[in-house]
Amino acid sequence: MRVPLSWLREYVDLPATETGRDVQAKLISAGLEVETVEQLGAGLTGPLVVGKVLTIEELTEFKKPIRFCTVDVGQANGTGEPQEIICGARNFAAGDKVVVALPGAVLPGDFRIAERKTYGRVSRGMICSGDELGMGDDGTHGIIVLPPEHEVGTDATVLLELFDEVLDIAVTPDRGYCLSIRGVARETAIAYGLPLRDPALLDVPAPNSYGYPVQVTDPIGCDRFTARTVVGLAPEARSPIWLQRRLQKAGMRPISLAVDVTNYVMLELGQPLHAYDRTRLDGPIGVRRAEAGEKITTLDGTVRVLDAADLVITDNRGPIGIAGVMGGANTEIADPATDPETGFVSGTSEVVIEAAHFDAISIARTARRHKLSSEASKRFERGVDPQAAAAAAQRTVDLLVLLAGGTAEAGVTEIVAPSAPRTITMPANHPDKVAGVDYGRETVVRRLQEVGCDVYGQDELVVTVPSWRPDLGAPNDLAEEVIRLEGYENLPSTLPKPPAGRGLTERQRVHRRVGRALAGAGYVEALNYPFIGEQALDNLGLDADDARRLLVKLVNPLSDEEPALRTTLLPGLLGALRRNDSRGSHDLALFETGLVFRPEGQPGVAVRLPVDRRPTDAEIAEVNAALPAQPRRAAVVLAGAREQAGWWGKGRPADWADAVEAGRTVAAEAGVELIISADQHAPWHPGRCAAFHVEVDGEKVLVGHAGELHPRVVKAFGLPARSCAMEIDLDLLEKANEGPLKAPRISSFPVATQDVALVVATEVPAADVEAALTEGAGELLESIRLFDVYTGDQLDEGTKSLAYALKFRATDRTLTVDEASAARDAAVALAADRTGAVLRGA
Repeated sequence: MRVPLSWLREYVDLPATETGRDVQAKLISAGLEVETVEQLGAGLTGPLVVGKVLTIEELTEFKKPIRFCTVDVGQANGTGEPQEIICGARNFAAGDKVVVALPGAVLPGDFRIAERKTYGRVSRGMICSGDELGMGDDGTHGIIVLPPEHEVGTDATVLLELFDEVLDIAVTPDRGYCLSIRGVARETAIAYGLPLRDPALLDVPAPNSYGYPVQVTDPIGCDRFTARTVVGLAPEARSPIWLQRRLQKAGMRPISLAVDVTNYVMLELGQPLHAYDRTRLDGPIGVRRAEAGEKITTLDGTVRVLDAADLVITDNRGPIGIAGVMGGANTEIADPATDPETGFVSGTSEVVIEAAHFDAISIARTARRHKLSSEASKRFERGVDPQAAAAAAQRTVDLLVLLAGGTAEAGVTEIVAPSAPRTITMPANHPDKVAGVDYGRETVVRRLQEVGCDVYGQDELVVTVPSWRPDLGAPNDLAEEVIRLEGYENLPSTLPKPPAGRGLTERQRVHRRVGRALAGAGYVEALNYPFIGEQALDNLGLDADDARRLLVKLVNPLSDEEPALRTTLLPGLLGALRRNDSRGSHDLALFETGLVFRPEGQPGVAVRLPVDRRPTDAEIAEVNAALPAQPRRAAVVLAGAREQAGWWGKGRPADWADAVEAGRTVAAEAGVELIISADQHAPWHPGRCAAFHVEVDGEKVLVGHAGELHPRVVKAFGLPARSCAMEIDLDLLEKANEGPLKAPRISSFPVATQDVALVVATEVPAADVEAALTEGAGELLESIRLFDVYTGDQLDEGTKSLAYALKFRATDRTLTVDEASAARDAAVALAADRTGAVLRGA
């Protein structure tokens, strides 16, 4: 919200010495986020005056159109003679009043005006456009043509209000009333302890039966609708300069008088309005829910298909506006048009003004559904004062009558759904307890009255909330108002006192160990937003019945493209891999640990937990029961070189084995040994995918996958060729490690190493051979390592050679060669029995 200081001063008598910076400091102290204070007219000095164009000579000998003008500036130039000026603009004619910068003037950007010879003539000044004066967007981007009533030689800096300060306020969703000069003026008045001249305090005529007919069939979506009619408007009437300048300073573009007046009143009072051309309305105005599939062409020229949940404004033809968002083109205020033969000006002369109050949630959902955020919807979805509708309509009527010579019809339509004032009961010392400061009852009552509340009672206060504060709904909200107005900086600093004996849980410790281990293995942590869309799941190549497609949808997503919570960590990591690769980092190893969200069955409804005490175990259990399962996972992605080439030798590209090794690293930190087997599972390559299992209560449980990504997935995500990935469930790993901690076996006796090469069928997994060797070797086996895999001419077709290094050691003696050989032979025998392995060379 952009708030010109000059406009703010109309409602609060600020000291003349107060600057925008001073007001900014006060409002920030009161809790408003005033981001900047813009100095309008900075660097601008005169003379800048009103001039009248006397003659225009077209200079045609140049490549672009050039005009040599004489302009009457009165006595502003000291001689009274016409000023000769060269100008290239074409949007003015002889007899027009314009803004002239005379020699010696300095325009914004340190552009100095002086007499100079150009295009064979001497130019003594400049005819100015709004852009050159820093006035903002007026919709024309041409020379400023002033109304004819302004006298020649008048100071244009005063006429155009070029010097001002504008406060740019980032209004948070709970402070929607500050999307108006009225709301900011109220906060300013409180901050300075000054009275407020409320612009909404107007004499409004009582409703009667003569107004324009209105039918509201959805009183929940629209609980208040005011309609007023003004006739006899002069179609040629234009918005005066002061009105245009206030709109420009507030960041809006002047359009036409009727539209400008409704925008002006919206900025002033915070009540969005809409003006209809009465001659283009067909029958009564209605408010109802749309029928699915209905269409409307909005003011931006877009044909929109309506949803059954959309609230619409109608007449006998159907929808003429999307309520609270944007009006329809079929009842738009017509721009004035002049007949070149008769000089007759045609346009809108009869206007019906709508000032309504719509349900905030309905408007927010409609605006998001149609991707149509407007100044009106921004206000309605944050909460508009329903009591201001009649005053806003009256203010609009008054301005149209004043500026366009219209006549207000006596009819006043007002439809109001019954509602009771909102009251909150609160102990008088509640703000004291919340803040830890002894404010006292008098301070609490005074501060609540300043924000517009009616307060009754002594020790127990009954507070009636003002209509413009829908965010006040509980005692803590009232306490916050007292605290912020008394000053957050005055709150004491109190350090929390955590109870002793509470350390990290085992789950937290595993999570941290995994992160450190992956970082130590050369992976870089990449944190991603936990949001996902259907497109990412399509890119992963998931089947229609894949459990990862069952998503938890967000009611209010940050992005319509990612409206759900992730069911896998891979899309975020693959996106990070793509971005880094596109920016020149081609050798990448990234990891992330975090939650995924896996709904099971119908979603539950979460209860609202108390904030004044610790929730009970039953309340916490009820909340947890309503939530989806949230397993904690770890994932890695790799691309490019895993080992760099250099003077030490050749490098090595990352491959599926590195992804598998990352899974082993994670499992080792959890104290679990993985059972690894070949698998086919999206999004991995069917021939280069490994499944991870662990034993839980004697059963094998799937905990993750690793390998090379499928080429179609690589293409869909725009990844480097042969990219690899791994994802594993940390919670299942922790569960597999439940039980007493086993200390490592340490022996001071020497190790006996035996190598064995076994030939097996190509389809036999190396993990099965390793498991058989481990079991057959018995308790003397300390470790086993696969150090070579061979396929080639020396072997039969369809076979491979697996070479293992077996280390044997006893805790109480030095093993003999016979003992080590016997253990090796037992291991080979069991492997031969289970997998058909044969000793190579035997």
